[in-house]
Amino acid sequence: MRNYLLLTPGPLSTAETIREAMLLDWCTWDKDYNEGIVTPIRRKLLELAKVNDTEYTTILLQGSGTYSVEAAIGATVKADDKLLIISNGAYGERMSTIADYYNLNHIIIPLQETEPIRPEIVREALDSHINVTHFAMVHCETTTGILNPLQEISEVLKEYSVTFILDAMSSFGGIPIDMKAYGIDFLISSANKCIQGVPGFGFIIASKEKLQECQGIARSLSLDIYDQWETMEKGKGKWRFTSPTHVVRAFYQALHELEQEGGVEARYERYRENNRILIEGMRALGFTSLLPESIQSPVITSFLYPSEEFSFQDFYDKLKQKGFVIYPGKISQAETFRIGNIGDVYPEDIKRLLRAIRETLD
Repeated sequence: MRNYLLLTPGPLSTAETIREAMLLDWCTWDKDYNEGIVTPIRRKLLELAKVNDTEYTTILLQGSGTYSVEAAIGATVKADDKLLIISNGAYGERMSTIADYYNLNHIIIPLQETEPIRPEIVREALDSHINVTHFAMVHCETTTGILNPLQEISEVLKEYSVTFILDAMSSFGGIPIDMKAYGIDFLISSANKCIQGVPGFGFIIASKEKLQECQGIARSLSLDIYDQWETMEKGKGKWRFTSPTHVVRAFYQALHELEQEGGVEARYERYRENNRILIEGMRALGFTSLLPESIQSPVITSFLYPSEEFSFQDFYDKLKQKGFVIYPGKISQAETFRIGNIGDVYPEDIKRLLRAIRETLD
């Protein structure tokens, strides 16, 4: 049962079985919950990141994905450190805003919203700014739908002694990421993105070596990832404060369904097919995508307004009446709207959307 199909970058349309998983209540102190649900989730997330529990660990944290981004930055960057952020969208800028709130020594290099973070830009930034200790960026910037070249950037970062913080909010679980191979020290994502759970908590996959250096750094009690980790380790999955039990149980089900689908690689192929059908179909209807295919992610796509007379609100309302919810644009350079490809969404759903758009335009 669905009120409409959410074609957004999250929250997103979830399977009925995910929603059904939230029908039972759980006790945050009980071993059935902590050892039977939370611990397997932490273990499975390491597997998805292609790392082991000897060198890496997982911290689950209440709140939206931004809470986990703030927690990772606020608990890893010390007063005498220097953080470099390269941004090509709103979520990279949000990292800088977090650093401002914490009065951290940081530099942000803002790029055009349609410009990818190229390896040579990273190298030039690190060479130009001495004593950088931490580097942060967004992998899939849903401001536009751009996918930054993570592997190539990681090769540059390996030449420098920096801690690598990656916002993989809209990519982890839907785009393959080898955390160790890419030298990522802290990877951040959320329950309600490519793993297709519901909103309520985020998670940080961390190098144990780097995490152990974080003791006593956090400026926030609730967002202290070191203390959260220590409690989860000692308590076999116990959270420090009340966890979103229903959301966590739904995420456990979502991980099971990801495995049933064939893992991250299979989901990535579905998202890519959704995206291919969408872009080709929209072009046939007279729309132009904002980004070239070489940097377009399979997560969300921005489309230019087809004319000066185009009314997004009217377009949005008509599609919603037909059972589809899309996203407004988020960039300053052009008038755009966005359509997401992730969630419990399949090629036939995209074809139905295109038929609805055609009817709306007639």
